[in-house]
Amino acid sequence: METLLKLVNALPGMDWAALAIFFGGWVGYARFAKRRATTQPSVLASTNRVRHHWMLQTTRREARVIDAVVMQSLATSPSFFASTTILIIGGLLAALSTTEKASELVRDLPFTAQTSTLVFDLKLLLLLAIFVYCFFRFTWSMRQFNYLMIVMGAAPPQGSQGAMEDGRRIVARASRISDIATQHFNSGIRGYYFGLAALGWFVHPWLLIAASVFVLLVLWRREFYSATLAALRE
Repeated sequence: METLLKLVNALPGMDWAALAIFFGGWVGYARFAKRRATTQPSVLASTNRVRHHWMLQTTRREARVIDAVVMQSLATSPSFFASTTILIIGGLLAALSTTEKASELVRDLPFTAQTSTLVFDLKLLLLLAIFVYCFFRFTWSMRQFNYLMIVMGAAPPQGSQGAMEDGRRIVARASRISDIATQHFNSGIRGYYFGLAALGWFVHPWLLIAASVFVLLVLWRREFYSATLAALRE
């Protein structure tokens, strides 16, 4: 209990307000985007529809080499980000072992809020928690893409007995798995955006608030009003 009170008292009210906006914006936008996509087209929802059409065409092709290549290429993206996230986590763990020197370096920067070593540790732990979350998202997305390739490999050959009925079931399963994989990958990328916003907290709580708002605006525009979405809807 004493440790908890110490942590609560260590952070000024401005820092708590900035953290509330940061986490509230992150969680709130995730729920907003999910609900908004049911009434207004989004990049993710539009891509999922195109992906479903792709799965349908895959079951109708005799040679599916190009489909396997595309699926393998899609699986490399979460794999790359998972590997990169491990490096970031390692760097943050190394920074935690030298917090006194790191905090002194940050305090010497102009316009930086003066904080204790304990608060600096909390800032590093926030970044560490964000990228651990991203790592789990990326690795699960990577596994989902592997499952997708297994499901598509089970698609019956064109012209075989029951190919049409089995193909519909395969398309439904593959589309669902692909949607889940993409959602987890998208969540991991979103975590990277907010991880960059969290860097502002090392300078000042106001910068954390400004960066969080900026990230929300960027995500909102790219998800619902980007040129990519317009191209997908053509």
